[in-house]
Amino acid sequence: MSDSRPSRTAASSSRRDCRVVYIVDDDDLVRGALTGLLRSIDLEVHAFASTEEFLAAPKSANPSCLVLDVRLRGQSGIAFQKSLAETGQPHMPIIFMTGHGDIAMTVKAMKAGAMDFLSKPFRDQDMIDAVVAALDCDAKRLETDRSLHDLRACWESLTPREREVLRHVAAGLMNKQIAGNMGIAEITAKIHRGQAMRKMNTRSVADLVRKMEALGMGEVGGSTQ
Repeated sequence: MSDSRPSRTAASSSRRDCRVVYIVDDDDLVRGALTGLLRSIDLEVHAFASTEEFLAAPKSANPSCLVLDVRLRGQSGIAFQKSLAETGQPHMPIIFMTGHGDIAMTVKAMKAGAMDFLSKPFRDQDMIDAVVAALDCDAKRLETDRSLHDLRACWESLTPREREVLRHVAAGLMNKQIAGNMGIAEITAKIHRGQAMRKMNTRSVADLVRKMEALGMGEVGGSTQ
């Protein structure tokens, strides 16, 4: 049985300021205790008895994390972590908890990308600290994703000629050099440069280079696509 009722103060994961915790543990008492603990700090909590229930449930677009028991009926938590990584979903940080943990298991989980690993019984504050850290991490990831999405939209708004000019700009060429390389008038290169820089919301070459690197652009001065 799952317990996915929203908390009193975070009634909907559609709220941009809402942070969401998913719990997967086949022990009813553990799920109930963790749900109460995390809702007491105004987090939205959805608890499930199995990984299947978790996968079937809708996921929030807000900062989220998964508190996952290592030893579950059927597929283990670590095996589930591996399957999530292989399928690319979801990307939220994972906090493992177990009553049977050992060093080898901890190392394996952390190497696979786990955010933290808590042995039962753990202190309430340790779980709260781990969850808050995981949610902060996911918030940063989402902000980076949103910034990259906006940056891609800016790049897509450029014409092929503007992209070519910006590649030359990022390579350190002056307007006269750009014009010579492209076979256009210097004033035309200057106009393209100004328009493209405005579309990319950048005023300096250094900022342009950083943005092009973030977009994964190849060698500057190359393809215009």
